[in-house]
Amino acid sequence: MNTTTIIPIGIIHTPFKELDNMPIQPAGARDVIGEIEVFEEFAEGLQDLDGFSHIHLLYHFHKNSGYKLKVTPFMDTVERGLFATRAPRRPNMIGLSVVRLESVRDNILRVRGIDVLDGTPLIDIKPYVAKFDAVPADSFGWLDENADKAETLKSDFRFVSK
Repeated sequence: MNTTTIIPIGIIHTPFKELDNMPIQPAGARDVIGEIEVFEEFAEGLQDLDGFSHIHLLYHFHKNSGYKLKVTPFMDTVERGLFATRAPRRPNMIGLSVVRLESVRDNILRVRGIDVLDGTPLIDIKPYVAKFDAVPADSFGWLDENADKAETLKSDFRFVSK
């Protein structure tokens, strides 16, 4: 198997110090403010980002290890295939959140709607563009009946590495 090396470009700072009882999606963290600290050697790449209202954050679930290909997701009581969920324990431990970009100051991004553990390594930032990213979808699988739960459910220890 080939391996890939990913170098963090920054660190995500949030009020969430523990994995337990965190929002499970940005929808459950609508008013939560966080800061994205982009390392100085990557700060030049932030030019022109302040013209976007929302950004994609890609990050490493650094407090998790191992995975199972079948899991019981936070929003359900039924075991599901890992890739039909947004469970954090994954083969490559990559997370994705869309957040509102409040401001850019030097190498610091202030964001709203952050659902990430404090100290999480940032892998990449991409602008959110509705014409590219908000594709019409016909079906949301098992989440058709459960997606609204993301606004109120909090995490528990089911995906913490043992």
